[in-house]
Amino acid sequence: KNLRFGPGMLLSLQRELREGNWKVTVAVDYLGQVIAVYPGFRESLCGLAVDIGSTTVAAHLCNLRTGEVLASAGVMNPQIRFGEDLMSRVSYVMMHPGGDLEMTKVIRTAINELAVNVTTQAQRELDEIVEVSFVGNPIMHHLLLGINPVELGGAPFALATDESVRIRARDLDLTLHTNTRCYVLPCIAGHVGADTAGMILSEAPHQREALSLLVDIGTNAEIVLGNNEHLLAASSPTGPAFEGAQISSGQRAAPGAIERVRIDRETLAPRFQVIGSDLWSNESGFEKDTKALSVTGICGSGIIEVIAEMYLAGILSQDGVINGDLAAKSKHIIPDGRTFSYVLSHGKHSIQVTQNDVRAVQLAKAALYAGIRLLMERMEIETVDRIRLAGAFGSHIDVKYAMVLGLIPDCDLEQVSSAGNAAGTGARIALLNYESRKEIEGVVREVEKVETAVESKFQEHFVNAMAFPHKTDSFPNLAKVVELPAETNMYSNADTNLVRKRRRKKR
Repeated sequence: KNLRFGPGMLLSLQRELREGNWKVTVAVDYLGQVIAVYPGFRESLCGLAVDIGSTTVAAHLCNLRTGEVLASAGVMNPQIRFGEDLMSRVSYVMMHPGGDLEMTKVIRTAINELAVNVTTQAQRELDEIVEVSFVGNPIMHHLLLGINPVELGGAPFALATDESVRIRARDLDLTLHTNTRCYVLPCIAGHVGADTAGMILSEAPHQREALSLLVDIGTNAEIVLGNNEHLLAASSPTGPAFEGAQISSGQRAAPGAIERVRIDRETLAPRFQVIGSDLWSNESGFEKDTKALSVTGICGSGIIEVIAEMYLAGILSQDGVINGDLAAKSKHIIPDGRTFSYVLSHGKHSIQVTQNDVRAVQLAKAALYAGIRLLMERMEIETVDRIRLAGAFGSHIDVKYAMVLGLIPDCDLEQVSSAGNAAGTGARIALLNYESRKEIEGVVREVEKVETAVESKFQEHFVNAMAFPHKTDSFPNLAKVVELPAETNMYSNADTNLVRKRRRKKR
């Protein structure tokens, strides 16, 4: 009753009726529009929720009747070959006319491949997918839709649209059912995208009285702060250090990667765990258990823990300098040019943390904390009630060590937890619940956007956040559970020599 058939559906309707012996299954959207007609009885049809990250693309095949996730899969974003971070990809488009079309093509191809993957896993057919939802940062959002992202590369960082987008799958070159509909969640600002909208939909800070801080840590960190009275949102350019890039022994999370680290406070000797083994490196059977894996490098969670442990053990000063004087005490601290490095493993692959590695993490965490601090300042608050860490990286880090480094502000550690892939969860909610689409579209219009790139105080907050955990902010809640070192600011011998040389030149 009151169903609407588009002209395209009428072309095949009689054939489907005849083939099904006049018994068919009809897929109808929430507007009463017939999307698909299948001969015979189909107990359920499918939807696909897709999270397009700058590094990884994840897809979840869902049963539209029960909401069950039937299969999930992920692939590296093929756009990485055009640039590891978002601004590199925008620069590629600026320097290579037509580069945006190349990136649009490869991301759509990747989504088609993921659709084949998940339907194969679930033993379903591609034409059973009748609805798709998408989340992604603004640049991924624009490239998916075939929009040139150059305007997002500089102030005023203008979006082509800040509204949700409803489009046919075939118009995105997706090889699903010919009438499959796609819903793209709205972007919030030039650097705060549909992935942040998904995170808000998933975590619902707008429904809480408590002040919530949501952080999706990736190459570009998305930050949301607020409650049911007011929401602020921003993004901060953390870079790829937390994902293992720009780190001398860094790698992506994979079997053989160091993911947990502890350092003895007396001997300064390390012990660690690798992905694929439950044993610590100082336990019997570790070498045998990891022989097939080999210890190959250190992933993001391991980088956070080793640098935090180095600070807590006194190997690192508060300003991030490796103390070379400790080389006389521990064989794990070795000269490295004009600075020093800390050796985690002497195995087949020598795995070290260099002074440059520490700096890369400092730059990344300072950018994140500075963005958070801007929002707290705008809201005129000094503390938050709860913190949720989202994204693949946020799901695997120990929140205590995240706070020791100063990735996040002080908070009761009992109120700091992982939100998992909140953006992907938001995409699934929007896929399965049409009312939630109206909800997030309304919430997004009320979010106050803060562009960190043009905020004058960002640099001041950034400099203060370079220290561990912070140069000026206090961490009383953290101090209750961790013995923080006395405040120290030192130059390495090399840095001292450099300062002396600069002074001589000035004279």
